Amino acid sequence: MTSGHDEFCSRLAYALARATSRSQAAGEIAQMIRGEQGYRWVGVYEVTATEIRAMAWTGTVAPAVPHFPVTEGLCGAAIASRGIVNVADVRRDPRWLTTFGSTRAEIIVPVVTTTGHVVGLIDVESGQVNAFGEGDERFLGRCAQIILPLFKRLS
Repeated sequence: MTSGHDEFCSRLAYALARATSRSQAAGEIAQMIRGEQGYRWVGVYEVTATEIRAMAWTGTVAPAVPHFPVTEGLCGAAIASRGIVNVADVRRDPRWLTTFGSTRAEIIVPVVTTTGHVVGLIDVESGQVNAFGEGDERFLGRCAQIILPLFKRLS
């Protein structure tokens, strides 16, 4: 990541530390990530033993499927692999669960504990095919590391 991203990562960690609630922190994180890269849509999801649940997202419209089983969709694939799922054209991937009908590319980055448990996800969507590359994977992977404390908070 560039030094510009280093500064962003510091701002992201600071925003997380000063937030007064999980929902406030998740909302601010989603907005910050979106703004830093100019992404169309960013969602932050919590992962439990059985369910993936949207905590916050950018924009005014909720995802079409705000909660679903951990075994479903591209998010479920990221959980199963504990790795990034970067799909160039979601319409060609049978695992895709529609968030927005206009989505063409999606990248899901898991938030993983030191013991290997996926506790959260960063989901970014684009209206363009092939929207995400290795730079996005590195950037979002670093963001996922920084926001791990969000999923340890109780309130």
